[in-house]
Amino acid sequence: MEKNNNISEIELLLRHICFNIKKEGRAILGNFDITPPQFNALQLLIDCGPLTIGELSNVLYLAPSTITDLVDRMEKSHLVIRERSTEDRRIVKVKAEEKAHILIEEVIKLRCDYINRLLTELSPKEIEDFMHYLKILNSGQ
Repeated sequence: MEKNNNISEIELLLRHICFNIKKEGRAILGNFDITPPQFNALQLLIDCGPLTIGELSNVLYLAPSTITDLVDRMEKSHLVIRERSTEDRRIVKVKAEEKAHILIEEVIKLRCDYINRLLTELSPKEIEDFMHYLKILNSGQ
């Protein structure tokens, strides 16, 4: 019975941690001229390379029309460009511009600073163990 109580507490703690990180992430984004969905899209484009509207829609679980509006706004801010495929002119991919790379790098640095502040009390070994357990939890995807 105790294991179930521990699992319930772990689930609750993880939910609270996710909420707090998301809240801090939104506060950080408040210092930049992008929204959380734009941040997610830019991070994906930087990590995966150019993607179509449909691919972005599938990964971000947003309607294609929502992604189109998101890309329009990011294009106006010079964060992304639309590139037509040379092999098939019907295919248009969205590509992150250099400005987006710089912006995401700054945001990630501030997010890492936040996590670092949370972990200052831990020893290097405890951080290593913590990372190990996070990887275990993340492997269930």
